[in-house]
Amino acid sequence: MSEQAHSPPMKKLDLHQLLKGVSRSFNLSIRLLPKVIQAPVAIGYLLARTTDTVADTTAQTQTDRLNLLAGLIRAIEAPSDVIEDLTPQIQAFARQQDNLQERALMHAWPECLAQVQGLTAADQRSVREVLGFITQGQMADVAVFGDGPNAFNAESDLDNYTWQVAGCVGEFWTEVCARHLPDFSSRPTLEMRQLGRRYGMGLQRLNILRDSGADLAGGRCYWPRERLSDQGLDPAQLFQSVLRGQPLIALTPLWEAYLDSTQAQLEDGLHYCLAVNNIRVRLASALPALIGIRTLALLRQSGPGALTQPVKMPRHEVRKLMWRILLGGATRNTLAYEFKRLSAVRESNP
Repeated sequence: MSEQAHSPPMKKLDLHQLLKGVSRSFNLSIRLLPKVIQAPVAIGYLLARTTDTVADTTAQTQTDRLNLLAGLIRAIEAPSDVIEDLTPQIQAFARQQDNLQERALMHAWPECLAQVQGLTAADQRSVREVLGFITQGQMADVAVFGDGPNAFNAESDLDNYTWQVAGCVGEFWTEVCARHLPDFSSRPTLEMRQLGRRYGMGLQRLNILRDSGADLAGGRCYWPRERLSDQGLDPAQLFQSVLRGQPLIALTPLWEAYLDSTQAQLEDGLHYCLAVNNIRVRLASALPALIGIRTLALLRQSGPGALTQPVKMPRHEVRKLMWRILLGGATRNTLAYEFKRLSAVRESNP
């Protein structure tokens, strides 16, 4: 198969059904993509989501998770040499999952991995490269947090983590789109890679802010010790605050600073999306930014209270957003207007 050939349409395994089960919003973005881009993005996401399930399953010991992750990484790099021996371990892990969608995803791992072989040689390299970065971040996450309450030490730890598990995805998305769509963007590809990197990091920072309460309850503090120390705080105070169900008001200055930096990265994401020429790819790229900026507005409204009261953009708002975008023709002006409108802090209507 030549390097210029298109990746084949997805078949056999119902990847869309798996995607819908583990990520409704990202599944929507993937379904909007042209067929030639859907396969590498969907397969890459499902494989990363599988390794993420292993990393996050606290019922397993740190050692067991690191061993299984290492096996999955080897399988991604050389599936024919590893997958047959690894399959029983994967199936045993799947049976331990209480979440039925994640169990189905784990059972489907060997077939998801086999789908990589059907991609073009260039797309295979891109998928394996991005998964290499993502799994490095996941391994580091388990190493830091997998054996009891712990926290990142420095801001650089947080930056490196958000690049490994999400910033590299923005670069991967750009690489695949530019390969298959010659007129992908009005900006140079290198500039789009840089914007995509910051966009991905912003989405991951948003996830960290949104999920802080659940992560702290599980002993994972992504707030760096050095930044907490600047506010006269330490991770133990955050752990206790969440366990008691009491917002930590002293966190407010740092909370707002992180919201501001995350918003700046999401704005880079908007610039990325507005530069995309293909209307389907533009909309697919923009949805995470639009949902993200609305979620960030809700987090800003809640303040540190979001650590004890989870925040999420309601589904009815997402549906209304989609209708407004479609009626507006998904133009650049429509997307820019919606981003600005959704960034406003206001109560969510029922």
